[in-house]
Parts: sequence; C-alpha cells; structure tokens
Amino acid sequence: MIDVYHMVNPQDLIDTATQLADGLGGERRARPRQTELRCAVSCAYYAMFHTLASRCADTMVGATPRNRPNRAWRQAYRALDHNRAKSRCSNLGMMNLFPSATQSFREHFIEMQRYRHLADYDPWFEFDRSQLKQLVVETGDRMRQFNSVDTSDRLAFSAYILFPIRQP
Repeated sequence: MIDVYHMVNPQDLIDTATQLADGLGGERRARPRQTELRCAVSCAYYAMFHTLASRCADTMVGATPRNRPNRAWRQAYRALDHNRAKSRCSNLGMMNLFPSATQSFREHFIEMQRYRHLADYDPWFEFDRSQLKQLVVETGDRMRQFNSVDTSDRLAFSAYILFPIRQP
C-alpha cells in the first residue's frame, strides 16, 4: 500500500513555489510570468495546508508509518477541511489558548488562503515578485515553527481544527 505521508511533501511545495517565483517554471527568464507567480502562491498555501493535515494525522493517529494504521492516518489527514480550518483559525478567543507558534501559523494560514483565492479566482490581481518571494520564505518559517510545537498543544489544536465543537 502507498503511504500517503510520503506522497505530499510540504517542503517540496515550498521549493516549487520558490522556483516559480524565481521564474524557473520553464525556460530561464529574468522575470516570472504572472501565471508562475499565481502557481507559486498556490504551492505555498498548499504547503501550509498539507503541513496542517499531516501534523493533525500524525498527532491523532501516529507519526511513525511503521506503527500506525495507514487507513486511519489517511482518514485523519483527509478530515481537514479548508473552510473549517479557516473558520477555526479565525476564532481569536480560542486561538489565544494556543502557543505563539500555533497562533503565528494560523494567522499566516488565513493570509495564504486569501492570496490563493486571489491567485485562483481574481483575473485582475497581480502579484509582486519580491513580495511573493518574502511570503514564501515566511510560509516556510511558519511551517517549521508550527512543526516544533509541543505534542500536547498540537493534539489540542488538531482536535479543535478537525472535530465539531459540541457544548456539554
């Protein structure tokens, strides 16, 4: 069975976003096309999304492929929903309960989702190459910081992001 954990590597997406922002999507040029910049935005957002999905699955089911049921891990991974994640990350009252690295990740996640929507759906929006390159660097930094969050805090955040909130 193919292990989903190895199918999407968020760092590969960051590397691809960097290459696209540099204009290396095809032949070498001095300036990237807007299409490449739009794809770079999308790659950077999906790097964050897949980081969040894999951290949720790792925390809930197990991080070591050898010691976890792959079907359960895949289900936890796929349980992450773009809209719910954004909505939960937008709830400052709850987000203030999490460590600063998680708060920083959530803030950037919302920003990147907004940029991805502009890239995908607004034909008139133009991306600035230097700002986009900085955004990609920040995305990688926020992902690394989030990956270092304590396991108990990641567990609480994963449960908050993935599961419906029910009042007692």
